[in-house]
Amino acid sequence: MVEELSDTDTVVKKVEIVPLEVIIRNIAAGSFSKRYGVLEGTPLQCTSFEISYKNDALGDPLLNDYHALALGLATEAELATLKQFAFTVNDVLKKYFDSLNIILVHFKIEFGRYKGEIILADEISPDTCRLWDKDTGKKLDKDRFRQDLGNVEDAYNEVFGRLGIK
Repeated sequence: MVEELSDTDTVVKKVEIVPLEVIIRNIAAGSFSKRYGVLEGTPLQCTSFEISYKNDALGDPLLNDYHALALGLATEAELATLKQFAFTVNDVLKKYFDSLNIILVHFKIEFGRYKGEIILADEISPDTCRLWDKDTGKKLDKDRFRQDLGNVEDAYNEVFGRLGIK
C-alpha cells in the first residue's frame, strides 16, 4: 500500500506476484499438526518457515527451496529476501499481538516483484493469521468457521477492537 485515500480507496503498487505463499508458524496448529502428528497448541522449538506453490489446481503444494529454484519460481536471492522479510514480520507481529493479549500462532503472506525488488504484496488480517486469546485460548480467526465454534464476525470484531479499529 502506498497511500490510503479514504475508507474505500487505496493507492497500491502494481506488482508481479511471486507464486509462493510463505507460512510462518510459531505454534503447532492446523495442517502442521495433522501433517507431523504434533498436538495443536504445542510451541515449536523454533519458528517454522514454509513455502507453498501458489497453484489452486495443484492444491498449493508445499515446496522446499530447491523445488522453488528448479521450477523457476524464485531466485536464491529472492528466497533469502522472502525469509528475511517473513521473519522480520513475525518478530514485529508477535510483539504487537502480545501487547494486545493475543498469541500469533501462524500467518501466511505473499510477496511481489516491483522494479526488481521484493515487497510485501498481501494483507495481514484474521483471514491470513491464526490468532488465539492469550488467557483463554479462544480462537479469534477463521478457525471459528472451520471448526463450527461460533460467530466468526464476533471474533474478528474482537481483534479489531483490540487493534483500536471500529
